[in-house]
Amino acid sequence: MKIGLTGSLSSGKSTAIKYLGKGILPIFSADDEVKKLYKKKNLINKINRKFNIKIKNKSQLRNLVLLKKIKIKSLEKIIHPLVRLNMRKFIIKNKKRKKLLFEIPLLIESKLMKHFDIIIFLSAKKSIRLKRFIKAGGNKKLFQILDKRQMSPNKKKSYCNYTVENNSSLKNLKKNINHILINNE
Repeated sequence: MKIGLTGSLSSGKSTAIKYLGKGILPIFSADDEVKKLYKKKNLINKINRKFNIKIKNKSQLRNLVLLKKIKIKSLEKIIHPLVRLNMRKFIIKNKKRKKLLFEIPLLIESKLMKHFDIIIFLSAKKSIRLKRFIKAGGNKKLFQILDKRQMSPNKKKSYCNYTVENNSSLKNLKKNINHILINNE
């Protein structure tokens, strides 16, 4: 069974995935894959060639996105195929496992729904998400740019089997997710 976890920016997906996996389920995190990719020189070189720039790391790239010198959509055309390739490798590596867990922020926008048996949407109020994003080292301008790239929460929910509200405590988040997992044994 493939379980997809998606949600809006800073809705708590990473926190939920850590709880869900708890060392029991194999986890594929698209965000973690992107971080790994940005550490590879060949990707940075490819981005430099594509956009005719000279950056050395993700931080410099983020600044160019903020200055609107690079469009996120163009960048995603380079990154997303590599993430999907790594996702396929993960599935092959874990083909004997009963359940696989995937954290994919743009699961719906990337039209990956058909690859999952269950899709859980993690929802949180925009004000709470912004606070979380800033606490994690982001800023309001970048939050707004990235948040606009995502489909509206209501539209995303329509593609998901379950919605978990994450506006309160970690205890409530765990309880709600546990309920879903128990009902899908």
